[in-house]
Amino acid sequence: MEKTSQNQSSTPWPLIVGIVIVVVALLLWFLIEDQPPQKVDQPKQEAVEVKPSVVEAEPEPAIEEPSEPEVIIPDVTPEVEEAPKPPLPTLNESDQWLQEKLPSITWRKELLKLVIDDDMIRRFVVFTDNFAQGMLAYEHSPLIKPTTSFSGKEINEDDQVVIKWDESTSRRFSLYVDLLRSVDTDTLVAWYFELKPLIDEAYRELGYPEENFTDILQDAITKVLDMEIPKERLELIRPSVMYQFKDDSYESLDDAEKLMLRIGKENLLVVKSVLLEISEKLSRERENNEND
Repeated sequence: MEKTSQNQSSTPWPLIVGIVIVVVALLLWFLIEDQPPQKVDQPKQEAVEVKPSVVEAEPEPAIEEPSEPEVIIPDVTPEVEEAPKPPLPTLNESDQWLQEKLPSITWRKELLKLVIDDDMIRRFVVFTDNFAQGMLAYEHSPLIKPTTSFSGKEINEDDQVVIKWDESTSRRFSLYVDLLRSVDTDTLVAWYFELKPLIDEAYRELGYPEENFTDILQDAITKVLDMEIPKERLELIRPSVMYQFKDDSYESLDDAEKLMLRIGKENLLVVKSVLLEISEKLSRERENNEND
């Protein structure tokens, strides 16, 4: 008996206590694992809508590239200086000036042989002044005389021999009319006003210190424009070497008007047309010069 109690008392108690603790711990662990997880009510929180905060990015400051300095051009149209015109020659030396320029005034340059190239300005002034008064200063004509002479045509009419106007004789003026028709009237008028100081000088030589020669030129042109063209064929008589108009109303015309009759109807119509154009341009240019 005594021996048994000694063996019991010899068992280490700490070891026994440790085993018990381990067993109890294992039982608790299994019990806990077999229980369904309990829902734990969390305190309710009000839903707060959280909007994503958008932060607007500030635009980066634009980096300006260095620019060239602005050049300000003043709105001023520069005045173009006209080249000074060469001085006019003297009246006595003006023929060379005109001879050099004449070919540029017409495309019928072969007809310039009709122009007398000696003392041209004085011839023009004297002939125009006489023509305006109804006279013909043949010795001062700016053009050479026709090579053929005027002639009438004898025909039998009512058993009488009468002399009728022969229209074919007017053809001797055709080249002169062609020259006038071929002239550039703008250039002609421009030359007139460019040479006006020399023209005035030549006109003063005739004894007209106060009058304006442009008025005389316009009178001569008007004389042509006012000339009536006969509708009937003119009848002539020949009491002497010279022919005369049988109708006194034509024979009483001055020499300048008779010349226009001899030119012929068709030629006179062309001359009237060209001189009308020149007259209008003369008046317009004269007005412009007076307003300047």
